[in-house]
Amino acid sequence: MKKKLTALLLSALVLPGLGQLYLGRKIVGGIIIVLVNLVLILALFVLLRALSPLIAAHIAGGTIGITPSEVMKGLEGGTGFGKAVLAAFFALWAFSVVDILRVRS
Repeated sequence: MKKKLTALLLSALVLPGLGQLYLGRKIVGGIIIVLVNLVLILALFVLLRALSPLIAAHIAGGTIGITPSEVMKGLEGGTGFGKAVLAAFFALWAFSVVDILRVRS
């Protein structure tokens, strides 16, 4: 039971899929980790795409600091797709945790 708890904590708190690897389920764990990384890369792409006009304007204008309110204003247009990416990450996280709970010790 201790091994299952360790695997659950690894998947829930460190990285989804890591608990599966700890339990020796290499294929499932590897697939989850790859999918999580793809979702995180997609999230970074969405974030940078939404903020690129703001960053370019600050570079062209020669200003150094970007305020949090400017960042929030720049992110307003991409909230729908951003929420979908966040939902995909949460779904992978939940699957990883539930999968460990379903595994027989």
